Amino acid sequence: MHKSILVVDDNEAVRVSLKYLLKKMFENVVLIDNPDAIQKNMASESFSVILLDMNFALGLNTGNEGLFWLEQIKRLHPETPVVLFTAYGDIELAVKGLKQGASDFVTKPWDNEKLLYTLNHAIEANKEVVPLAEMEAQHIRSAVDKCNGNMKLAAEMLGISRQTLYNKIKG
Repeated sequence: MHKSILVVDDNEAVRVSLKYLLKKMFENVVLIDNPDAIQKNMASESFSVILLDMNFALGLNTGNEGLFWLEQIKRLHPETPVVLFTAYGDIELAVKGLKQGASDFVTKPWDNEKLLYTLNHAIEANKEVVPLAEMEAQHIRSAVDKCNGNMKLAAEMLGISRQTLYNKIKG
C-alpha cells in the first residue's frame, strides 16, 4: 500500500468516487476541489502521486489550467509524479502534458483497474529515477569506452574540453 495521494478535481461526484476507490491503494487520500490549495497541501505533506484534473473553469476544456498547475507542481516538487485526469482528452493535450513532466494521462470516465494500474506505475517508475550525477557518470564512461580510452576523442564527442572530462572522471 502506498502512503498518500493528492486528488485535485472540482467535480464533487468524481472526488467521492475516487475516495472509495483509492483507499484500496493508499493509506491517505487527500481530496481538494481547487488547485489553489495544491501548494498548501504539498507544503504540509509528501505525496506518493498527484492525480490532477485538467479543467477547472466552467465551460473551458482546453486543459491549459491543468498544464499550468502541472508546471507549478514540477517547479516546486519535481520528484512527485503527476497523472493528468480529464474528460476532454486528446492526443495533443496528452503529449503536451507528458512533455511538461506528467507521468501519464487518464481520461474520464475511467476504468478503475486501469486508473489504479496507472497510478501505481507512475509511483514505481518514479522510484527508478537515476540521479543526474550518476547518469552523467554513466554517459561519460560510455563515451570513453566508445572511443577506446582516447580522452581527446571522448571529450570532443561529449562537447566538453579534455580538462573538464578529466575533472568529471575524478569526481
